[in-house]
Amino acid sequence: MIKYDKILFKPINCKEIDMSVGIHKLDFSTSDDVRTPEKTKVETLTIGNAKVARLTAQPGWIWKECIAPVAGTDSCQAHHLGVVQSGSLLVQHEDGSEETITTGDVYECKPGHQAQVVGDEPCVMIEFDASTAGDYAKN
Repeated sequence: MIKYDKILFKPINCKEIDMSVGIHKLDFSTSDDVRTPEKTKVETLTIGNAKVARLTAQPGWIWKECIAPVAGTDSCQAHHLGVVQSGSLLVQHEDGSEETITTGDVYECKPGHQAQVVGDEPCVMIEFDASTAGDYAKN
């Protein structure tokens, strides 16, 4: 849970970013929010008006078992836009399309999909959709 300063209404213990400079650098060790549903870690960063998330799904991770109980839906209703940093994920959409995304792949997954980790390596993905980065796997 993020704790906010009551006067300034900004996250406490988050790195202050000087938006007047031309280059901004953050790393996920300074995440604004960390969520850990079963076999999952979601770390988010806010940089300017944008949110970025690192999603890590462990071997054996299946969306329906690990995230559906948190999301409260039968399929993932998030829009995902990102790149796979490592590992592989099988994604099946309700329209019948299916892809295995793997290291280096850039992907877009529209709402209405299921997914599961393939193999014994965690699947690490960097997400760029601001609403998904901010809300994925949130209670």
